[in-house]
Amino acid sequence: MDGRNPAEELLKGIRIIDADTHLSEPHDLWTRHAPAALRERVPRVKMRNGKRAWVIDDDIPIGTGEGAQPSGAIRKDGHKPPGMWFKGAQIEDIHAGSHDWKARLAFMDETGVEAQIVYPNILGFGGQKAVKVDAQLRLAVTQIFNDAMAEMQRESKGRLLPMALLPWWDVALSVKEAERCHAMGMRGININSDPQGHVDEQGNRLPDLGQPAWNPLWELCQSLDIPVNFHIGASEQTMNWMGSQPWPSLSDERGLVVGSTMLFANNGRVMANLMMSGLLDRYPKLKFVSVESGLGWIPFILEALDYQFKEINTKVKLELLPTEYFARNFYACFWFEQRMQEHMIRAVGVDNVMFETDFPHPTCLYPGALKHAARGLATFNLEERRKIMGGNAAKVYSIA
Repeated sequence: MDGRNPAEELLKGIRIIDADTHLSEPHDLWTRHAPAALRERVPRVKMRNGKRAWVIDDDIPIGTGEGAQPSGAIRKDGHKPPGMWFKGAQIEDIHAGSHDWKARLAFMDETGVEAQIVYPNILGFGGQKAVKVDAQLRLAVTQIFNDAMAEMQRESKGRLLPMALLPWWDVALSVKEAERCHAMGMRGININSDPQGHVDEQGNRLPDLGQPAWNPLWELCQSLDIPVNFHIGASEQTMNWMGSQPWPSLSDERGLVVGSTMLFANNGRVMANLMMSGLLDRYPKLKFVSVESGLGWIPFILEALDYQFKEINTKVKLELLPTEYFARNFYACFWFEQRMQEHMIRAVGVDNVMFETDFPHPTCLYPGALKHAARGLATFNLEERRKIMGGNAAKVYSIA
């Protein structure tokens, strides 16, 4: 096939699984599922300083920017305006598929997508904002969210597959919640990448994910084949849209260009630490996914890690090189990348990449997501295209 073939031909007969989308949480997601005693404490939208705001507990703000922004960049009429229109949008202004699962399924049918992996917004991409309240409430908030997501998965007949948030501030609770969510049919977990940035109720620093304290979670995930997802911005350390990444002299728009771009590369730090921690020698069958981070930086980071490991490391031996750990244990997602797409996919590994759209976020592929993705697939054979556009995701997330 040559590059002139239409997307319909290149994708004919292929199951499309979108490996990264987001839910613009309905305003009643928590209050509708919470027991009466918690309805005035769980995340909810109320008027604050004359504007709508997402708050938790005693009016603690947890939204992004001003107002109850739904993080949807597509208008309800289907148009995606350029620039930062989304900052002032409210839930009534955006595409219904952003927050309503039935409308989402209709949108998927229109665009030829069979299933979507779904991530949160309001509690942070790794659930990090739950730490703003006491441990009992944050656990309830996390479990209520997971219950609502399991309900959405059932009602969508398994086409919408949300990743479960974990109570990452407590290893034992994380193990119990991962097991509970797996029993409800959920297909993976989504975890804070940097728990070591926090302390427990006794004031002790939490262990990072490479320390033995986390072994029970890795044991569970390996035994039940639960993929562990690291979405960009999954901790306070990595979620830095407009903070220290852009220079103060940049405008909001230009600063967001810098901040959002560097978020992609920040997942390289998470990936490198996982490899160097040694946990993959203890748990060789774990599956890690770098979500919404792109592909282009990965070959360089892996080559650099291999080189530095050989040059510097003399005391602690690992069974594999970083490149070999990646091939065995890691997956990455791509969406907008077009330049040298074939080279990047082959360099990362045809068996290790998954297609995503990031719907309905500002960087999402919209409209024409599949047409955009197919432009770089003409040189791949049918089996390879099947893996890239859905087969790898079906394997990772146990989609029949």
